[in-house]
Amino acid sequence: MREKLLKQKNALRIKRKKRIRAKINGTSSIPRVTIFKSNRYLYAQAIDDTQGVTICSVDGKKLGLKANQESAKEIAKNFAETLKKSSIEQVVFDRNGYQYNGVVVSFADALRDNGIKL
Repeated sequence: MREKLLKQKNALRIKRKKRIRAKINGTSSIPRVTIFKSNRYLYAQAIDDTQGVTICSVDGKKLGLKANQESAKEIAKNFAETLKKSSIEQVVFDRNGYQYNGVVVSFADALRDNGIKL
């Protein structure tokens, strides 16, 4: 029963993800920042959709940070520094089908606080 419920939840998230992705697109000057959160870790990457390449990324697992709100702020701070090194000041935020609360909001707000326009 639990496995069936988890599959259904993931299927609904993928449906939301496709609906969001149909509306947003990243370029080399304004890339798309997408996040992925598991139960333990948080990952983010900036993607240029015109060429289909990842410009830069950050991995919460390699930084030793968990997927909670405090760690999301640290991950976003590190990611903002990486974006600035790549001379990127503005991005399009892709929440990847997740609800815009908790960890996702903390990550987005921390990016804004560190000088990245969403």
